Amino acid sequence: MTDDKESHSTLLTHLLELRRAILISAASVGVAFCAIFFGFIDYLMSLITRPIQAKGITIIYTTMSEVFITKFKVSLIAAVIIASPVIIWQIWSFIKPGLYPNEQRNFRVLFFVALILFLIGVIFCYSAVYWLAVDFFIVQAVGIASPMLSIDKYVGFLFSFVLPFGCAFQLPVAIYLMAKVNLTSYKSLAKKRKYILLAIFTIAAILTPPDVISQIALGIPLYALYEIGIQVARFAKPRQQGDLYE
Repeated sequence: MTDDKESHSTLLTHLLELRRAILISAASVGVAFCAIFFGFIDYLMSLITRPIQAKGITIIYTTMSEVFITKFKVSLIAAVIIASPVIIWQIWSFIKPGLYPNEQRNFRVLFFVALILFLIGVIFCYSAVYWLAVDFFIVQAVGIASPMLSIDKYVGFLFSFVLPFGCAFQLPVAIYLMAKVNLTSYKSLAKKRKYILLAIFTIAAILTPPDVISQIALGIPLYALYEIGIQVARFAKPRQQGDLYE
């Protein structure tokens, strides 16, 4: 009976801690959302539409609520990105008590690296790839059709373009984790280069809009990240039985 009470108490404590982490994360997203929606959304929308406006193309809306809903979506996505350090910290605080000191050190590093890589992927895509893709699509339409882009579809296309880059840039982290749990190794990764190259460009074709430019633009950085991941795997010490991260 005592063991049952202790088990119930422990479960209740974990649930309360999880609830606290969720509430703090949700509150941080809410605060960031309000700050963006009421203070910075016009600047953010201007930044998002700049590649099209630079070409002299006017973006339209086809329903009365389209602009408002689009602003809401953009503010929410931006809020989640801005609040991601708080969210990650809450996740870390929740799982930290169950980790050994060496595991805590590795998780801190991995969370930080994953966040930085995601942001680098998004920024790289918008600044170095997305503008080229816009040019490519506009050139394809010259003499055939005149652009009439609705704000909702344009923003949807933008996010479908940049967010996969942020996710794809997690490849070195994924390779490191796989190497740590003995699912792969430096030698195995090096031997499979040509197969991985094919798989990467297949994944790039699935993740990006259906055009060669965006697929190549994602495939090349992904393969570069794979090569970095190979070198990371070289120094990743596989875990021993009963020891997850050392």
